Amino acid sequence: MTGNSQQDSESFLQDKSQKQRLLLLTGLSGAGKSTALDVLEDLGWEVIDNFPTRLLEGLVSGSDTQPGMLAIGFDSRTRGLVPAEILALTERFSERDDLEVATLFIDCGTEELERRYNETRRRHPMAQDRPVKDGIRAERELLDPLRQAADILIETTTLNSNDLQAHIRKMFSGAGSAELTLTVSSFGFARGMAPLADLVFDMRFLDNPHWVPELKEQTGLDQQVQDHIRSDPAFRAAFGDIEALVAKLLPLYQAQGKGYVHVAFGCTGGRHRSVFCAEHLAEGLRGAGFSPTVRHRNLGSRAANAIEGEAQ
Repeated sequence: MTGNSQQDSESFLQDKSQKQRLLLLTGLSGAGKSTALDVLEDLGWEVIDNFPTRLLEGLVSGSDTQPGMLAIGFDSRTRGLVPAEILALTERFSERDDLEVATLFIDCGTEELERRYNETRRRHPMAQDRPVKDGIRAERELLDPLRQAADILIETTTLNSNDLQAHIRKMFSGAGSAELTLTVSSFGFARGMAPLADLVFDMRFLDNPHWVPELKEQTGLDQQVQDHIRSDPAFRAAFGDIEALVAKLLPLYQAQGKGYVHVAFGCTGGRHRSVFCAEHLAEGLRGAGFSPTVRHRNLGSRAANAIEGEAQ
């Protein structure tokens, strides 16, 4: 299994066959690889980190392979790491009838990685005698072929350790489960790209409460802001269509065996419209029997005119 194939990665996550399941996990140093491997071990996977890649084919030899779940972690510290050889090996594994193979890459933004290394005062493995940023750049260049070919990509720039652990558990413990795990989130477009989500709704067509003086410092959790958004003539019909679409898609996702769904709402700053819409949808989903987790990425950010742009 090679390339960014969502269908193949979903098949791997939900596989119930007697094949040996092999997960090759890599990523940038500091992005969360060790955390992911710890969670996989808790979920019953046999985990090996920094295993020499030249010995990997022998480890997964046909004569010794038993049905089970094996996760192999490797990164720039791994002895003899050559990305092209890893890709060729993955291709050979994918041709075997007794293996179900997937590759997972954990990425993170450079500035966030710098912050993490500065806080922990650890040395970057590729920056022993130079600035951390240089090591990150070199490692990113080294591992880019593996990132481009990964079946599953997790971006941890906005995730803390607990968030990453929950994400890995949702992906690898819900395989084949009839229960659908839902996340509903809010974010601000002006504060960074949208999070990795299955459905993203842009709510910037609604009147912005930021430009109402008494609402500026409030958020979508406050009643006055909620009333303001509800009073926008565009809200009722548009949000009704969104609710209907989500209600229609969730059973279809379940029928395909999808274990988790993430619905994200975005507005300019991520403090008013998107927050209210996320909460409003989650409330409706609870009434329909679901138990969504709600996350607000930018709720704690300060109200800033420069972020919100020109008043309409």
